[in-house]
Amino acid sequence: MLTIHADSRGRALAVEGAGIAGAGPLEQLVAAYPSARVRRWPGILTPGLVNPHGTELLEGAYHPDPREADELGTEPLTGDALTALAPDDARWGASARRGVQRMLAHGTVAVACEELRRRTVRDAVARSGLAVVDRPAPRPGGVPSLDPYACGLPVEFAPPRERGSAARFAVFDVPDEAALSTRGAGTCVATVIEGRLVYRRR
Repeated sequence: MLTIHADSRGRALAVEGAGIAGAGPLEQLVAAYPSARVRRWPGILTPGLVNPHGTELLEGAYHPDPREADELGTEPLTGDALTALAPDDARWGASARRGVQRMLAHGTVAVACEELRRRTVRDAVARSGLAVVDRPAPRPGGVPSLDPYACGLPVEFAPPRERGSAARFAVFDVPDEAALSTRGAGTCVATVIEGRLVYRRR
C-alpha cells in the first residue's frame, strides 16, 4: 500500500514498500497518487539523523531495562558502573535493542561505528534496519549522546530523500530546522526505516 507522509509545511514523501515513490508538495503527491493513504505529521520532515557515536552507545554503554531502574537507574551505564555490572552476551544484546529503540526515538536512521565486536549487538542493529556508516579512526570527539544535537559535534543528516531512494526519514515536532537545532532530537514524533514506521511518539 502506498502511503504519503506530509509535514506541517506541506512537504511530503510518497512511500511504496521500502522505497520513495515520490517527493514534493503534498497537493502534487495526492494528485499523483489519489488512492494513497495520507499521514499528516506535526512539524518537519527530514532525512533523519546520523549518530556519530554508535560504537560508544551500543558497545560502550549498558541501557538498563525499565525493570532494573530501581537498581541501575534509567541512564546508560559507562565506566566503572559498566565494569562492575559485567554484562554477559545476552544482556549486551538486550541493552543494544533498547539503545537502538532510544536512538530511533531521537530520529536516528544511521549510526557511525567502528567494527562492532559483539554478535548480539550486531544482530540488534541489523534487525532494527539502522544503516551503519563506517567510522575510521580516530574516534570522534564530543560526548556520546542519544541526541546528536547534544554531543557537541556538527549534526549530520542522512542523504536527502528522493524518488527511488530508501524510505528512511524522521519527523520532528518543530516549526523549522533552526528550532530543531535549539530544541534537539527529543522532539522526534516519527521515524521511518525501509518504509516501516519504527517509532511513533505516543
